Amino acid sequence: MISCCTPLAGATLSDGDAAELERLFRVLGDRHRVKILNVLMRAAGQAVCVCEFVDRLGLAQPTVSYHLKQLTDAGLLEREKRGTFAYFRVRPAAMERLHGLVEPVADEPADLAAELPAG
Repeated sequence: MISCCTPLAGATLSDGDAAELERLFRVLGDRHRVKILNVLMRAAGQAVCVCEFVDRLGLAQPTVSYHLKQLTDAGLLEREKRGTFAYFRVRPAAMERLHGLVEPVADEPADLAAELPAG
């Protein structure tokens, strides 16, 4: 019998890990939140004032605050109050956790398509 595909090794995610990823992907399913995260990642660990996002995103301050709250509640950001302004930075542990959940296991192929026979 000829097999048409390379057999899958099986799921490496537990139900709990899959639920965690689902929650994170839901939060990141908004382009404004992805842009906020991108700006913060490029800030290399430095805190960025909420006021910076208003002009950069072209959104009203309450809308920016809403998106920042969603990212913070998901555990992706840290919030720091300085006077009347809030500053945000990426939580490195959260990024490491996210990477760990989506990174292929070392002994599994990263790209199954590359392993499939041509044709």
